[in-house]
Parts: sequence; C-alpha cells; structure tokens
Amino acid sequence: MNKRQLGKTSINVSPLMFGGNVFGWTIDQATSFKILDAFIDAGLNFIDTADVYSRWVQGNSGGESETIIGNWLKASGKRDQIVLATKVGKEMGEGKKGLSARYIKQAVEASLCRLRTDYIDLYQSHDDDKETSFEETLEAYSQLITEGKVRVIGASNYTADRLAEALQVGASKSLATYQTLQPEYNLYAREDYETNLEHLCLDQGLGVVPFYSLASGFLTGKYRSEADFGKSKRGGVMGKYLNDRGVRILDALDKVADQYNTSQASVALAWLIARPSITAPIASATSLAQLQDLVKATELNLSDEAVTLLTEASSY
Repeated sequence: MNKRQLGKTSINVSPLMFGGNVFGWTIDQATSFKILDAFIDAGLNFIDTADVYSRWVQGNSGGESETIIGNWLKASGKRDQIVLATKVGKEMGEGKKGLSARYIKQAVEASLCRLRTDYIDLYQSHDDDKETSFEETLEAYSQLITEGKVRVIGASNYTADRLAEALQVGASKSLATYQTLQPEYNLYAREDYETNLEHLCLDQGLGVVPFYSLASGFLTGKYRSEADFGKSKRGGVMGKYLNDRGVRILDALDKVADQYNTSQASVALAWLIARPSITAPIASATSLAQLQDLVKATELNLSDEAVTLLTEASSY
C-alpha cells in the first residue's frame, strides 16, 4: 500500500487511520486484537487513540483503549509495524486535564505505561487549553521529544486563529511545533474546515487526520429514517444529519457505490482520501466486515466525475 508523508515529518503512514475509540467501548479486547491484526495484515499502519478513551462508558475511568492497544502490542510484538498516535488534555477526573507542563509530563508517563511502549509517534493536544501559554505547552513537548518519548506533536480541535498562533510561537521560540491537525471533517461537516482551516494546513504543510470521517456512521447509509436510529449506540445523534442535504448526500453515495460495486462507507472515505489537504481520515470498525470497508476505501480511485458528484451533492 502506498504510504503518505505525515506533514513535513519523516514519518510515512497509510492513507487511513484506525480510530481506537471503539476499544473498550463497543468491542472487547479479544475482538479488538482480531481487528488490529487484520488492519496490519491489510498493509495499514496508522492507529489513533487518546488517554480519555473510553471514560464516557459506565464503569470506565479512561485509558481503556490505550490499555487494550498496549496489551495487543505486547502479545503481537508489532510495535515497529505501526505509527501510534494518542492525545492528552481532555478531562480525566481529579483535576487531570489541560496542557500545562506539569500535567503533560504526568499524562505521557501514564499513556506510555498503558500502551506498553517506550515512545509515542504522534502526541496530540486533544483540546486547546487557553489557560496555559503555548510556550509552556510546546516547551514540555520539546522536552519529551528530546527524551525520545515522543517523535512529533499534533493538535486537535483548534480554531484557525489559535492554531496559527501556536505555530508562530513554536517557530519563533525554536520549540517543537504542531505537525498535524485533527479536525472534524466529512462529506456532511465541510464548511468549518474548508472555510477556516484548510488553507492554513496547506500553507503550513500540516498533515490532516480528520475525525468523524463517516459522520458517526451516517455516511454508511444505514440510517435512512428515524426508525433506523436504534441500530447502534450512535443512532441517537443521527437526527442532525437526516435532512434534505443529508438525503442528497446519501443519494450521491448510493450512485457512486453502485457504480464501483462497493459500500457507501468506502466511497465517503475515498472522497476524503482524494482531498489534496487530507493525509488520512480516521475511521473505526467493530467487526472484520466493517474493517473491509475501510481497507477498500484505500484502494478506491474515484473518477473526477464521481468526486464532483459527491462534492456538489454535499455543497453547503
């Protein structure tokens, strides 16, 4: 599989990133192991998680996803076959949150322990922390890179203004700078990224790894009416997508999927992969069948006509 350069770094990644939020939430450890093995066997190598996954599940405290990945790494011995990304900053309870130097140093050790690894390839600020200066945060990251615990850093959920400022501070102070951005972006949620962030990412050479690439599953085509909302734990949020524009997008996905004899999910991801500013969309799977849709997306070369059809149907 052809790999892509991650921003301006020396790291090369597959054109799709596996979203580890499902580990310890909608799939157990045994199923997670099978999916991770199949993901690697298919030639992909890019895995995303966060310390907070999956704290929202009753009985969980955070760190469950990292723990499952760490257990898989120990059992499989495949650490050198993957590019591993995790995040820091979201609320973990007991005052554990944010991007202060003190907390980053504490959080990275916890993540390394759970992941059973000596280093994290891509360490990301999960949220902007306006109470901590960029200089303090970037100095902490620079120290981790010097120590070999982190290779490169990235940002998630940053506005264009704040991201630009963070990049400027890093450059002016000769500190580690963000090499990637993780924004929300998909065929339905286009306007904010394309209007405010895309030009900055292209100009600065950032790798872009969007989350909610399938709009929480809406772009798979399985939610066509309110009666379908009970099909999964994410069905409750489908109401915001099921409108005239959403139906237009589904119709276009149906047409292209039929043309290529593939799934709507594969087409939606292939559209993202074809965007010049996108390095690797993030998507997850809870079964080997779903994983095949992700793999097929990386092999699907959409025609200019198919891309235009999808782009026009999803116009905002």
